[in-house]
Amino acid sequence: MELLVTIAKTVLYVAAVFGVTLLHVAYATYFERKVIGRMQGRIGPVEVGFRGLLQPFADMVKSLFKEDIIPAAADRTLFFLAPVIVVASVMTSLAVIPFFNNGAIANLNVGVLFIFAMASLAVYGIIVAGWSSNSKYSFFGSIRSAAQVISYEIAMGISLAGVFLMAGSVNLNDIVLAQREQPLGMFAVLQIVGFVVFVISAFAETNRTPFDLPEAETELVAGYLTEYSGFRYALFFLAEYISMYIMAALIALCYLGGWALPGFVTRALPFLEQVPGIIWFLIKVYAFMFFYFWVRATLPRYRFDQLMAIGWKILIPVSVVNIVITAFVKRWLM
Repeated sequence: MELLVTIAKTVLYVAAVFGVTLLHVAYATYFERKVIGRMQGRIGPVEVGFRGLLQPFADMVKSLFKEDIIPAAADRTLFFLAPVIVVASVMTSLAVIPFFNNGAIANLNVGVLFIFAMASLAVYGIIVAGWSSNSKYSFFGSIRSAAQVISYEIAMGISLAGVFLMAGSVNLNDIVLAQREQPLGMFAVLQIVGFVVFVISAFAETNRTPFDLPEAETELVAGYLTEYSGFRYALFFLAEYISMYIMAALIALCYLGGWALPGFVTRALPFLEQVPGIIWFLIKVYAFMFFYFWVRATLPRYRFDQLMAIGWKILIPVSVVNIVITAFVKRWLM
């Protein structure tokens, strides 16, 4: 009986996490259009619902009922399978994100490594999408995405190694708890170099401006998405925004103290400790999501050679130097 209750609770929690994530994705698109609109002197969507609040649902219904066009020369099996691989990979990563203390669906000891593994698996889906479409634009976009993710995943992983050294663990829950013992309550200060490298890499990892080369409209139409339409296109769109939330959650957990506030803040304002931790976690995630939108409205797209040069010639060497200095400080000064 206890086993059945445990299984039921787990299933309900999984459904709640995925359901809330989908709702967040829907309104991330709405707020992105609103934020960028205001930055460009426009007002964004306003027609569907009060101030356009139902626009995401209108877009979802439109995607569901649009014609699903399949290229005649496409490999149909792989063409159908590619978006499923991408969405399944990013959705699985949500299982190890702790939204509050011990609040993950699966509290893995190697939670961060699991997320990296799922991100690498999603790249296979993108490559399959580009190849199976039998389109040169799609194929070029998928190759760009693979090269980009591999390059920046190295810098991202090395930058996080400094956090692992400071926390003594790769478990996301333990990393947050380790930050609570720091005077400032976050690793973003002690690991400022790694923090900057990780933030830049997060944009490349999620194919967002200024590193949206795999979908560069002026060069590749829509990259690996060129031949997709309707619901399958929406699945790729969904995966991109879930990936953005996962990157924002990793930044909040690994560098900004997760669901906890810095010690000096709680000592000065003790009543803030009464606020549920998930509120502080979501505020930090929303702040980085806003930063995603801000950068998209501000910066132009890099050339592909510039993107690769930044990853291999700047970010990777800087992150290596950062981990060496962190190891030295951890061994001899702490």
